[in-house]
Amino acid sequence: MWIQDLREVCEMSYDDREQGQSGVEKMRLDWIKAHSLGEVDESLFQGLERRAESLLNADDSEWSLILNNENFWKAGWGSQVES
Repeated sequence: MWIQDLREVCEMSYDDREQGQSGVEKMRLDWIKAHSLGEVDESLFQGLERRAESLLNADDSEWSLILNNENFWKAGWGSQVES
């Protein structure tokens, strides 16, 4: 649910990166709080944090590339697990 909600916030601001990044920052505060209360497990929390870092550090061209990358939104994206 968190990743889907994050994606929706970003896609609503597809053409306005700064507004989208503001939405990411607001959501980030929510999942940090939920994690501290034990409502978000560690693996999900780490995945959300990895995505937030990429989204918050993106420039205009990177923003649209990230939002269009289906793999970015899949569970396990960016994990340190090697196959």
